[in-house]
Amino acid sequence: MEKDRSLLKIPYGTRDFLPAEAAGKRVVEDRLAKLFASWGYEEVVTPTIEYLDTLQLGSNHSVGSHLFKFFDREDQTLALRHDMTTPIARLVSTRLQDSPLPLKLSYISSVFRYEQAQTGRQCEFYQAGVELMGPGSPATDAEVVALAATGLLRSGLTEFTICLGQVEFLHGILDQYRLPAEVQHDLRSAMERRNLVELNQLVDGLDLPENAKQVLKKLPLLNGGAELLQQAYDLALNEQSRRALDNLSAIYRLLKAYRVEKYVRFDLGIIRDFSYYTGMVFEVYAPGLGYPLCGGGRYDHLLADFGTACPATGFALGIERILLALERQKLPMHSLPRDVYVGYAPGQEEAAIERATSLRGQGKSVELAVSSQTEAAARESQQQKNYGALVYIA
Repeated sequence: MEKDRSLLKIPYGTRDFLPAEAAGKRVVEDRLAKLFASWGYEEVVTPTIEYLDTLQLGSNHSVGSHLFKFFDREDQTLALRHDMTTPIARLVSTRLQDSPLPLKLSYISSVFRYEQAQTGRQCEFYQAGVELMGPGSPATDAEVVALAATGLLRSGLTEFTICLGQVEFLHGILDQYRLPAEVQHDLRSAMERRNLVELNQLVDGLDLPENAKQVLKKLPLLNGGAELLQQAYDLALNEQSRRALDNLSAIYRLLKAYRVEKYVRFDLGIIRDFSYYTGMVFEVYAPGLGYPLCGGGRYDHLLADFGTACPATGFALGIERILLALERQKLPMHSLPRDVYVGYAPGQEEAAIERATSLRGQGKSVELAVSSQTEAAARESQQQKNYGALVYIA
């Protein structure tokens, strides 16, 4: 009996999508696929499994603990993909290395990451996103941020905030105080986890002037509107950080042209949880969710790790998180069309099949009864299954 019960379980961190949930997921994915194509992005599909060395290339060492790993028959270590950026970087550096630039690619895929499962955070989850390989310019960064915002709007969300940062601003600040690499690593780690207590303790232990310590403690708190950039200029005593702020100013100017600037706030304390980011980074938050719906940024060195140097930028949207945000904001949940239910009296099966086929040919969503019914029973089936109309063949 115990063995029989175990057959009914699913692995830790996974979930089933019931019909209504699967329909909502499909609608969002279809809308995003059409949107990406309308902006000139071509879809690619990569293997669910990759060689472990491939997935760890360009990532920090801690990513290994989040991977689902196993061996093939030749004892080579494989892993389920934990994101889509790395596999696409591999693809571009091999099969697409001679393609003309800019190269605009999109995907809708499942990814796997071992972590503590909770609402909105599973070990298997679904993402939709884009990668833009080409000039490392504010124009390309602005395009992916604007596309992410448009994708959320197209999914049905109306309230969200895009938090825009620049990793070179932080690097420049840390470098201007000549901090050792291991100290910088610890400070970045505390900032990434938003652990202000740990950050303050680390900063207090540094041999720095008090005004420098205050600047470091302020870094995770540097967020706000366009006026924040001027405040940040006053803290940046180095050219690297100032160039980063110039870059954000240029991106923001273009986001105004896309008419999405009202969703944007600057957050100079953002450190994405992958080590390959090199410039602009962003995360998107919605009311009622304590984790981002979307994240992305610029990663100019990752393709070079695969042998094809090329600037790149992109983002990933969390499909389940979009659905959860829609639910918590009490917005209409998406569903697939259910147009007509076709019922029939005894002896009318062939006529009913012909009618259902004709309606489907007109683009209608049609369910055909699997056996004869009275008209009253057919009406009840139509209402239970939430079809818009009933056709009864008597």
